[in-house]
Amino acid sequence: PVFAGMNGSAIENFSCVIYNVSLMNCTWQAGRDAPGDTQYFLYWQKSRYDNEMECELYIKDGNGRNTGCRFQNVSIKTEKAYFLVNGSSKDSLIQFYEEYINLYKIEKLMPPSDITVNCDEIKNSCIFQWQRPQISHSNKDMCFKYEINLKYK
Repeated sequence: PVFAGMNGSAIENFSCVIYNVSLMNCTWQAGRDAPGDTQYFLYWQKSRYDNEMECELYIKDGNGRNTGCRFQNVSIKTEKAYFLVNGSSKDSLIQFYEEYINLYKIEKLMPPSDITVNCDEIKNSCIFQWQRPQISHSNKDMCFKYEINLKYK
């Protein structure tokens, strides 16, 4: 879709990742044709029924321009979240950027914890046990597949 504003002024390369269960980082680059004084602002809506919220902690580049945002206490709902980045400049109208994202698709999973290995030399066998990693969006064990790589020395 074409939005009002100067072509090439909207942000580019928008991406977000959720890590450590409830932290989310979003980053972007300034539009290649945006005036030098352009400042960007990120708003997001966790679900259709939540209020739109502005980023609380911006990541800035060397020129003081917002190029990302850090979020805390993010919880994943099944619906898509809505992201909007608009910009302002005293010289011209800046195009906005919007995207809907399924948050579970951008979650970077923690590794399994409490890994124990008990080997029985007589039976020539080992038992491996671990705790499933904590995740933000689900408590279903069936979501996980594990792979063990053994290296003999």
